[in-house]
Amino acid sequence: MPDPHAGLKPQTALGHDVPVTITIGAVTITERFDVALASLAVRRGRDKDLAKAAKAADLPLPPAAMAQFAVPYSAFWMTPEMWMVEAPFASHEEITAGLKTALGDTASLTEQTDAWVRLDITADNPVPLFERLSNIDLATKPVGFAARTVIEHLGTYLIKRSPTDITLYGPRASAQSLLHALEVTAKSLL
Repeated sequence: MPDPHAGLKPQTALGHDVPVTITIGAVTITERFDVALASLAVRRGRDKDLAKAAKAADLPLPPAAMAQFAVPYSAFWMTPEMWMVEAPFASHEEITAGLKTALGDTASLTEQTDAWVRLDITADNPVPLFERLSNIDLATKPVGFAARTVIEHLGTYLIKRSPTDITLYGPRASAQSLLHALEVTAKSLL
């Protein structure tokens, strides 16, 4: 029987064979497909057990509205007692299985890798761009800030990785719309 997957090629969230990088003036937008994602939620009454297991696994659990960056795991806060965990896809394609082994029954885990598009935005000063895109006052937020926001009617997560580097996670099904909003807004700054 022939392989039903023969001839199929993986595509990025934006529908290409390789990730897209677009530069408009001082703004560079880079699609990332090399990150594995899993959502993690504390099970009822297990917060102390989870904290202990996460520490042993070198898994950061940042406080509200923050992200913490580490190797191999980084994480950002989503809601009370819930985080999104990032790891390199090449070594953590089965991210939920690895986390389940490390955390046991202290948390509920859900694979999220294929549900989101990640766009990294680099600019000397990203504040003017995000003033037009979001209600977040990026200029007042510290490095490591993370929050849910709305960009062009799309629920997204915004992470301030450095003064010049911002990550957006948006719904994979709306990847083209999110990229379009970023492109149009970046062009308006020229």
